[in-house]
Amino acid sequence: MKIRERLKDKKRVVIKIGSSSLTHAETGKLDLTKLEILVRELSDLHNQGKDVVLVSSGAIAVGRAAMGITHKPSKLSEKQACAAIGQARLMMIYQKLFAEYGQTAAQVLMTKYTMMNDMSRENAKNTFESLLEMGAIPVVNENDTVSTDEIEFGDNDTLSALVAALTDADLLVLLSDIDGLFTDDPHMNPDARFIDLVEHLDTHLMEMGKDTTGSKVGTGGMATKLSAAKIAGSAGADMVIANGADFHVIHKIIQGRNHGTLFLAGTRDESALQKMFENL
Repeated sequence: MKIRERLKDKKRVVIKIGSSSLTHAETGKLDLTKLEILVRELSDLHNQGKDVVLVSSGAIAVGRAAMGITHKPSKLSEKQACAAIGQARLMMIYQKLFAEYGQTAAQVLMTKYTMMNDMSRENAKNTFESLLEMGAIPVVNENDTVSTDEIEFGDNDTLSALVAALTDADLLVLLSDIDGLFTDDPHMNPDARFIDLVEHLDTHLMEMGKDTTGSKVGTGGMATKLSAAKIAGSAGADMVIANGADFHVIHKIIQGRNHGTLFLAGTRDESALQKMFENL
């Protein structure tokens, strides 16, 4: 059995979508055609009997576009105001689109404190479990409206990996504006080679993650994605980094086709996870 073939049998999948994959580059407004495809893909996974969790960026970007703000906000209060406007709009669109495919979307907003505190983490775990048992599709984002530097994750790559750990997911898919992991930055080095499979995440690979992001709306570069792979691996979840330019890639990944970089999971390590939660 080819390694990728086993992705077909995954039962609980967390999919993370970056802001740049959800918005039009020219205007910063939502790409509704892509959103429609995303919702259809996730609904179909759900129809196959899989549990599906979506970690969606985009609240601040949507809020900015709604209010005609062209710059990326630097002031915390401005960011939070954009998030408050954008999160409501984004969720309304998700609810409407998922309803068209007979699915129920549920909003879950988290801060770093949710994960660091044992009691609130257990509470969040129980909430996810109940939602998935009910057949809902949780749509997760950082609670940017109240997050400050001390309690924010800062990027949804980390958040999605922690959600995968919290929900005992067996697959995490990160979709952004990159094809996967390369030996060097492919934008800068034409000789950079694509890495199809990572069986073990060593120090050398972790150091390759340059903390850059090619988009004006995203926050997570390759370093955050490799950190996410480390968390997912410790949680016993395989992880795929792939390009979110076309959301049809979701069913192709689940079918075991060769898209993105596949990071193989280790055995779930509860003590390592507990340390990660405490040291966020």
